[in-house]
Amino acid sequence: MPSSKQSIRTLAAVALIAGTTAVTAPQASAKPESPASGPTTGACAFTPLEDQTYSTWTGLPPDPKKAQTHGKAAVVLQTNHGDIPVILDKAGAPCTVASFLYLTKEKFYDGTQCHRLTAYHTAPYALSVLQCGDPLGTGWGDPGYWFKDELNTAKSLPNWPGFEDGSRKNYTRGLLAMANGGPDTNGSQFFLVYEDSRLRPDYTVFGHITEEGMAVLDKIAAAGVAPSDEGYPEDGAPAMTTIIERAKRTGAGGA
Repeated sequence: MPSSKQSIRTLAAVALIAGTTAVTAPQASAKPESPASGPTTGACAFTPLEDQTYSTWTGLPPDPKKAQTHGKAAVVLQTNHGDIPVILDKAGAPCTVASFLYLTKEKFYDGTQCHRLTAYHTAPYALSVLQCGDPLGTGWGDPGYWFKDELNTAKSLPNWPGFEDGSRKNYTRGLLAMANGGPDTNGSQFFLVYEDSRLRPDYTVFGHITEEGMAVLDKIAAAGVAPSDEGYPEDGAPAMTTIIERAKRTGAGGA
């Protein structure tokens, strides 16, 4: 994420520090031309990356003067294993939702591969997520821009047992959150939580997965990590190769 160029494994838990990524960085390619020379001037300040080596540029999202904090939005991730509907919450993460909806509208996610499944279920580690949103399918791709963290919702999550200071939170089953490569480096990559996960409150929560979507996510998670992946069996490419064939906005969203 990143610089969406590193996966959440770089910051997620003790076992995930140091950027020991299971994917290989692609060969550097020519920097795509970006017509934007600076950040947008609204509430979100979407900012072009200086290094767009691994970017798939689609422009910058619209950025109103005031963040749009009212209401929800519904999007369905149509995968090769079934639909995963998600509900986006503008109140907690208006800029994140604005970016996600923009990338959806631009068909940025269409045809992309969910490149990472984590299955850390042995104490003291707990990280159970499917990571998607990288147009390269490697963990290094991004949309060519970054935007700030929106962490109020993350900070309000339940503390993980034993961390009364709030330094580790319970990213509960069914949450939708942004992956990143450090503070204020959000791009296009996101993760879907299929079991409660212990994380620092450093990852923007911007919605949840519906029951219908969880049934599909559970099926993907149950198949585990691909045996051929060097991170097997806890961290790597999903054994069930998962493609977002299309991401589509479907309405205003429900509760």
